[in-house]
Formats: sequence, structure tokens, C-alpha cells
Amino acid sequence: MNSRAEQLEAFGRLLDIMDDLREKCPWDKKQTLQTLRHLTLEETYELSDAILQEDLTEIKKELGDVLLHLVFYAKIGAEKGSFDIADVINSLNEKLIFRHPHIYGDTEVKDEDEVKQNWEKLKLKEGNKSILGGVPKSLPSLIKAYRIQDKVKGIGFEFADAEDAWKKVEEEIEEFHDEKDVHKKEIELGDVFFSLINYARISGLNPDSALEKTNLKFISRFQLMEKLAVEKNLSLSEMTLAEMDELWDEAKKIHTS
Repeated sequence: MNSRAEQLEAFGRLLDIMDDLREKCPWDKKQTLQTLRHLTLEETYELSDAILQEDLTEIKKELGDVLLHLVFYAKIGAEKGSFDIADVINSLNEKLIFRHPHIYGDTEVKDEDEVKQNWEKLKLKEGNKSILGGVPKSLPSLIKAYRIQDKVKGIGFEFADAEDAWKKVEEEIEEFHDEKDVHKKEIELGDVFFSLINYARISGLNPDSALEKTNLKFISRFQLMEKLAVEKNLSLSEMTLAEMDELWDEAKKIHTS
């Protein structure tokens, strides 16, 4: 691993390169906060994919892409006379120190839950009007639900245990099943999802990661099923559901994970 001096030197070189790109590259010169936004989201999802696959080589690469975007935003901020990368880092440093009084102050905590509770209380002291004020509106719904639940947990608004949370899931499923009005049924379905996400979180599971792993598993098995169909000179579009189920079961035996 590189020394701290080597790490700082590498970061300084990145800043120099960013200056050069912004001055000399036609594409980089044209970029704005708005044009970079959707690209940043893509890079973040690519990093997420690499993390789910636990591909450390790819994680390193994607971290670099995300870091480039952070430096890019800071460069644009400096050009506008608003902030530079030092301001960004100094602000972060001050926030981390303020929100970790059990490390940099006299506060004592017994576990992770107390750390989270203190974190949310300190955020309110910083001027946040609501515990939920920091939840980004543009978050995907599943992740947003998880973050909402995790934040209100910080002030003790939480089921006693996973068993109590599961009872709520069963209650919501029953209400969803009994509802006949299609518009109300959609609302009830949202309640089912929200309560199931809550149960997963309390159980120590990440529902977003779980669902994405299932998505990837389904894609792999379905593509294998397509391959098997070609090998057997079959066309999925012309097969019955029962015939496709047989191919699916064959694919499952081959692709077990």
C-alpha cells in the first residue's frame, strides 16, 4: 500500500490534471454541474454493481471515476467563486468531528445504535428542521424507504424486534389482498413493500442488495434458458409456458447460485 505522502501526492496530481483538462480539453471545458449530474449517477451505479460483485479491481476503477466527478464539481465551484476542494474537505472534516463526540469529545456510547441516535440529534442541532430532511427526494423508492426507516430509528421510532415488524408485514399483506379498489390497492401494495423493507432492515438484511442479486440471478438463468433453447433448436416465443418451465428448471440446475 502507498504511504500517506504518496496518497497526498497522487491526489495533488489529480487536481493538476483536472486543471489541465478544464483549460485545454474541448469536452471538459463545456461541462457544467447539470451536464455532469446524470453521468455521476451512472458512475455511482457502476460502482454499486462492482461492489455487489465484490470485484475489487473493478471497484478501484469505479471509485476513480466517482472521485473524478467529485473533483470536477469542486473545480466548477472554484470557477464560480463559491468553493474549492479544500472547502469541501474542510467542511466534511468539521462535520465528522462534530458528529463524533464519542471520538473527539467526552461523550460515551455503548454501541452502534447510540452512535446513530447521537448522529441524528446532532444533525437537528446543525439546523435541520426534520429528521427526514436529509433524505434525497430523487433516491430510488426502495432505497428511500430504507433510509427513512433507518433515520427515524435514530430517535427510537422503531419496532421492538423483527417479529413485531413481521406482524406488520402480515397485516399489510392482508389489507392489500382484501382491497378491491385498484387505486386503493396500489396504496396498500406500497404499504406492503414499506413494511417488508422495514422487516428486512431490522433483520440485518439490505433489501436493495437482496433484490439486485435476485435480478442478476434471474438474468443469468433466463439467458442460459435462451442458450439452451437455441441448442435444442427451439424458439421461446413459440413454446408453451409448461415447455419454458422445463427449460427454466434445467437452467436452474446448471446455474445454482
